[in-house]
Amino acid sequence: MTLPKPGPSPELREARRLLGVDPVAAVEYARRAVAVEPQSFETRFLLGAALRRSGEISAACAVLAPLATVRPAAWGLHYEYGTALAALGRSDLAIAALERATSANPQSSLAWHALGDQLALRNRADAAVAAQMRVVPGYVGDAALADVASALFAREDPRARAALWTRFGLDLNDVAAVRLLADIGMRLGHFAAVEPLLAAAVATAPAFAPARFSLALTLHRLERGAEALTAIEPVVEAYPGSAMVVGLQAAIHMQLGNVAQAIDAYEGVVRTTPEDSEMWHAYGHALRAIGRQSDAVAAYRRAIAIAPGSGEAWWSLANLKTVRFDAEDIARMQALPKAASANPGDRAYLDFALGKALEDERRYAEAFDHYARGNAARKRLEPHDAAAHRRFVTQSIAAFDTSLFVRAAGAGCDAIGPIFVVGMPRSGSTLVEQILASHSQVEGASELPTLTALARDLATANPGYPSSISQVPLETFAELGRAYLKQTEVYRSGDRPLFVDKFPGNFLHGGLIHLMLPNARIIDVRRDPVACCFSIFKQAFARGQAYSYDLEDLAHYYRDYVALMAHFDTVLPGRVHRIVYEDLVDDAESEIRRLLGYCGLAFEPHCLRFFETGRNVRTPSSEQVRRPIFRDALDQWRGFEPWLGPLIETLGPLARPVTDRP
Repeated sequence: MTLPKPGPSPELREARRLLGVDPVAAVEYARRAVAVEPQSFETRFLLGAALRRSGEISAACAVLAPLATVRPAAWGLHYEYGTALAALGRSDLAIAALERATSANPQSSLAWHALGDQLALRNRADAAVAAQMRVVPGYVGDAALADVASALFAREDPRARAALWTRFGLDLNDVAAVRLLADIGMRLGHFAAVEPLLAAAVATAPAFAPARFSLALTLHRLERGAEALTAIEPVVEAYPGSAMVVGLQAAIHMQLGNVAQAIDAYEGVVRTTPEDSEMWHAYGHALRAIGRQSDAVAAYRRAIAIAPGSGEAWWSLANLKTVRFDAEDIARMQALPKAASANPGDRAYLDFALGKALEDERRYAEAFDHYARGNAARKRLEPHDAAAHRRFVTQSIAAFDTSLFVRAAGAGCDAIGPIFVVGMPRSGSTLVEQILASHSQVEGASELPTLTALARDLATANPGYPSSISQVPLETFAELGRAYLKQTEVYRSGDRPLFVDKFPGNFLHGGLIHLMLPNARIIDVRRDPVACCFSIFKQAFARGQAYSYDLEDLAHYYRDYVALMAHFDTVLPGRVHRIVYEDLVDDAESEIRRLLGYCGLAFEPHCLRFFETGRNVRTPSSEQVRRPIFRDALDQWRGFEPWLGPLIETLGPLARPVTDRP
C-alpha cells in the first residue's frame, strides 16, 4: 500500500496566506516552516519571497541564490531573485536572473516589465523596448486590469487591492509589482495617486532604481521639480551612464530653470548614446532656452538625421520661428506621413511644421490645410470640454463679487514680490516678461505651475469651487499667499525683490490672486483678437491647451477670457494693468514707462533694450524676445483670412482691435 504524501505544514500554509497581505508576519511563519522542513524547496522559496517583500533584501538574496543554481526552470524563483538583485542595485546579475524567468515563463508581464527596467538602466534600449512590448498584451490591452487599477487610483476602492492580487497576481507588497502597477497608473494619468505607492516602494527597497526613477518621473509630471530632483539624484549616482536616468535629471533641471545644469547633463548623455534621437531633441530645447540658436538647430537636425520620422523634432525646428525650410526639407516632410511608421502624434507635429514651412512660402491654402489637419489630430488626442470651462468662468464671475472682496480686505499675505502676467498665449506676454526682467529689481521666473496647483488643492478642499469661495475661512487666503511664495522659491535664482510669473492661464484665478496676495501686480496682455487666436491655432503646444485645436473653441475661450477680465475691472477697478501689444509696438517707451510705474519701479533705460538681456527663455517666443520689437507679425493672419470665418464669426464684436485699456 502506498502511503499518501503528507500535506504542507500549518506553518507553510499560514506563510502562503500572509505573503500577499502581511509579509513581515509571513517571514516568521516561513522561518518556522523551514525549521520543520529545512530541505524543502517551497519553504525556502517562500521565505526568500517574504523577506524580499518585507524589505530584507540582502537576506532574501542569501536564501534565494542557492535555490537559483539548482532550479533553472522555476520562473517564479528567478523572478524573485532577479527583483531582489535589482533592489540591491545589482543590475547585471538581475538581468541574468530575469532573463531566465522570462525564458521559463514568456507569459509573465511582471518578469518582462522588471527585465525591461533593468535593460533600460544599462542603455540597452532596443532590448528594453522589446521586453516592454512583451508586457503590453499582459496589461495595456487588459480592460479588466485597467478598471481595477482605475478603481485603486481614482476612487481609492479598498476592494481593488484584493482584486489585483486574486485576479492578476499583483502583490502590492512586491516592489516590482508596485512598479508595474504604477506604470499602469501613470498611463491612466493618475500621477497624484501613484506617488504614495511609489514612495512606499522606495522606502521598502531604497536601492530599487526603477521605483525611484518612477517616483522622480511622477513628481516631475506633478510639477514638483525640487522633490523630483531629490528623488532622481541617487539613481544618477548609481547609473551615471544611463541615458534614461540622466535624461530625466536634465528634464527636471529644465523644469526648475537650471538650464546650464540641464545642458551639462544632456551633453553627457549625447556623448554616451550619440544615436539617441530623443536626447538630441531635448538637448536642442535646452540650447534654445539659453539663446544658443545655431547649436539648437544643429541638435534638432541631428535628432532628425537619426529619426527622420520624428515629427516633434521637425516641429521644434520650425518653432524656432527663424528657420526657413528649403524645398528638400519640405519634400521630406511631405513624404513622411505616408510612411507606415508615422504615428498620430508625429503626423500632427509634421502637419504643424509643414504649415509653418508653407506659410513662409506664402502658400497659404496648403499651409492652412496642414494647420487644420494637425489641430484635428491633436483634438482627437486631447478633447476640450468647452461647457465645463464656461461653467467655471460663469461661476467665478458670480462668486468673486464686490462683497467678497470687501469682507476679505486685509486677509491675504501682504508680500509685494509677485508680478503675474496673464492673458492668452501668443499675446506678447513673453515680451512683457523680458522687459520687466531687464529691470534691476525684477527676476523673470517664466511660466510657473504653482498657482494652478494651489487653486486645485483649494477646490479639492472646498467642493463646489469657485462657487464655494465665500465659505473659505479668511485666514486661508494668507496661508495660500505664503504657500505660493514658499513654493516658488525653487524657481528663483537671484535676490531681486520682484519676480514675474507669466503663466497665461492664471487669468482664471485673478480673484484668488487678489485674495491671497493683495499687493501682487496683475498685468493682462492683449493682442488683436484674430491675430492672437490664429497664432495660437498654428502653435503645437506640448499639452494643456486643448481649446486651441478648434477655431470655434478658441473663439469661445477668448470670449470667456475677456468676460472674466472685464468682471475684475468692474469689481476691482484699477487692480489689473492692461498692455496692448500693438501699443507697445507703436510707442514702446511710453508703454514701458507706464508698465514700470504700475509696478512701482523707477524707469531704467535698459528696459528699452530688453533684447540684450541674457536670461533663459523657455517659451515659443524665445527667439523673438532676443530681437528688437518688430511689426512684421502684426498682420500675418491676413493671408489666412479666407479660412478664418468660424473664428471671426464666433468672436463676434470682439473680432476687432483691442480698445479697452483700464
